[in-house]
Amino acid sequence: MQTSDVVSRSGLLLVGIAVFFFSTSPVLVRWAAESLTAYEIAAGRLLLAGLLVLGVGVGRGDARPTLSQLPMLLIVGLVAAVHFGAYIASLNFTTIAHSLALVYTAPVFSALLSWWILGEKLRPRQWLGVVIAVLGVAIMAGFEPQFDSRMLIGDALALLSAVTFAIYSIAGRGQRHQMSLLVYAGAVYLVGGVWLTPLAALNFSAGGYTLLAIVSIVALAVIPLGLGHTLYNAALRRMRATSVNLIATQEVTGGIILGILLLGEVPSLITLGGIAVTLVGIILVLVER
Repeated sequence: MQTSDVVSRSGLLLVGIAVFFFSTSPVLVRWAAESLTAYEIAAGRLLLAGLLVLGVGVGRGDARPTLSQLPMLLIVGLVAAVHFGAYIASLNFTTIAHSLALVYTAPVFSALLSWWILGEKLRPRQWLGVVIAVLGVAIMAGFEPQFDSRMLIGDALALLSAVTFAIYSIAGRGQRHQMSLLVYAGAVYLVGGVWLTPLAALNFSAGGYTLLAIVSIVALAVIPLGLGHTLYNAALRRMRATSVNLIATQEVTGGIILGILLLGEVPSLITLGGIAVTLVGIILVLVER
């Protein structure tokens, strides 16, 4: 067996495990949200994950961020704070299926922003993918029998999370060559958590820090971010980025399945149809050839 085949298979295994870890996020958020606000969950998750990931990076000898890099980290950290805060808040208003599908439109926004800001050309297939993804979102919103003003707020927050993740990806593209991946990601998470700390303090839930809430926040920091993020990026070193990103979209499927099994949250057929159309559009945007 050729070495490249072994490397690719190990990459598939790593990203598959990473997707499972990512898929635990919405269920863990729901459990934590039983007694805590979105600000407290997002701040706690980011602070713990930042300390974990940055600690691993520094511990293995990676160079620490310099003072000259601090302004960039403050800005990107703020964007990350909005991304995670909006995603967690969206789950208080809309379904897991809607939230995950909308958050995963981030590649669509990333492609559009790269075209608009960086002048990167979009191929005809990518433009078609954008249109199909928008159509999928319209199906979820326009034909969902349970759609109301509350779900509209949740879907809007999920879209905000997608847009800010796209901005985060573009803003950090060049900086990732200046810092190791773990140090960059850990620093951004930590700064994002610091940005959210005042809001978490203002919305402090006295008596809300139950054992379930604390365990859920720690699990959110360790499983989806700490372990999931690390395995995802390890897979990127073994496979083409496009392949890894395409497999990662299955977090939507995994999250929906866990939501059904653990929370009894069964999406409607209209939602599933809209998600399927949206994923087709996202795949067309991501495919390189």
